[in-house]
Amino acid sequence: MDVRIAEDWKEILAPEFEKPYFEQLTGFVRAEYASHRIFPQGRNIFRAFDKCPFDRLKVVIIGQDPYHGEGQANGLCFSVNDGVQFPPSLQNIFQEVHDDVGAPIPESGNLDRWAEQGVLLLNAVLTVRAHEAASHAGRGWETFTDAVVRAIAERKSGIVYMLWGNYAQRKGAIADPSRNLILKAVHPSPLSAYRGFLGSHHFSQANEYLIKTGREPIRW
Repeated sequence: MDVRIAEDWKEILAPEFEKPYFEQLTGFVRAEYASHRIFPQGRNIFRAFDKCPFDRLKVVIIGQDPYHGEGQANGLCFSVNDGVQFPPSLQNIFQEVHDDVGAPIPESGNLDRWAEQGVLLLNAVLTVRAHEAASHAGRGWETFTDAVVRAIAERKSGIVYMLWGNYAQRKGAIADPSRNLILKAVHPSPLSAYRGFLGSHHFSQANEYLIKTGREPIRW
């Protein structure tokens, strides 16, 4: 599989790639791609790390599982390929961005532009079978992405963590609130967004913090 990942991330995560669990995970994922329809495309599995190199990292957003519908997943959490209809959670994210910072609702749900500004859009599980939600959960990806969050927490401060929903909040719990900005809300899913995601002002709070700490705000 021709996967792409930024060099600095490759170096930081090299110890994980050598561990037995990762070897087992790789075997499982290869077999799945060979026998089933798997999303995202193989080369995009580590795309979140390729589009947002470690040295540019400012914001971490944690998702759970890649989208499992046709043509949706592109390796960044909550993001979809150009021309794909916005899933409901992404629709709510764009609505909140619009209400919070006044940015127009974009035509494309592709969040490459966020990643390229330093937003790590990290799913806890990086692959999924077509039309089978959470089909690759519990296979080792969670151990790997825990190691990613731990590496960020240990090596960087001044990071904005946007933790939406209980799952993301548990995964991001290692981040030190005295050295970073931790923003928590319910998940942007239609089932919960109205209970505190909409109206949370996370996007403006993130930018205020980045400006206060001497960095460029994100163009949401």
